[in-house]
Amino acid sequence: MILTADYHTHTTYSHGKGGVADNALAAKARGLKEVAVTDHGFNHPAFGLKKHKLPHLKRDVAAANETCGVKTLCGIEANIISESGKTDLKEKYYGDFDIFLAGFHKFVLCGAGAMLKLYLPNYGRSFLKMSPTSSLVRRTTKTYIEVIRNNPVDVITHLNFCVFADAAEVAKAAADYGTYIEINAKKTHLRDEELADIAAKTSARFVIGSDAHSPARVGEISLAEELIARTGLDERRIDNIDGRLPQFRFRAYKEKHG
Repeated sequence: MILTADYHTHTTYSHGKGGVADNALAAKARGLKEVAVTDHGFNHPAFGLKKHKLPHLKRDVAAANETCGVKTLCGIEANIISESGKTDLKEKYYGDFDIFLAGFHKFVLCGAGAMLKLYLPNYGRSFLKMSPTSSLVRRTTKTYIEVIRNNPVDVITHLNFCVFADAAEVAKAAADYGTYIEINAKKTHLRDEELADIAAKTSARFVIGSDAHSPARVGEISLAEELIARTGLDERRIDNIDGRLPQFRFRAYKEKHG
């Protein structure tokens, strides 16, 4: 398995340890064809991309494309902020980005309803190592599905990391709308049986993301490789390895809607 592109990396524009050029050069050294800078969304008060820094980020991405020898994409890992599937990437900012990732993250600014019904129950039970209630699983599953249905999201990141959803149901929606499920190489998220369930019950496709928070980890996917090997996932369903590049829906959405 040879990684073709890494679409999940962070820089000092959120809480990564390197700059855009550092990640791009690391991707080049790994032999990648593409790399995306996907810093955390605006509603993360501690680690989110600041809106006033967006022009600087775009200039850094443009410079990396000119000087680093690898295609560099300006992306965002948006935060899920409501049960209705809203994220903190509003449509007015779509033109600023090349790739749209979304996931659940701790300490995000959201409404009272999402905080009481999604964030506190999920992260509280995860922290206390308590099993989720069936209603919480249904609610979180529905939220993921609404995110996919209502936004042109390219990738759902680290599905079920510290939250509880029916992974196969989320993956069915992802397959229907052309959203990828990430196999995250930084943190343990999907259980082996969940990934096997997705593979058996859905036609969802996957990308591997390093979730690198330092340039040294760009393109590092050993944790994901171990999960794939244990579950026997057909590697032909992973669209950013062995020379393949994904067909992302965000780009197609923007082309269609101008």
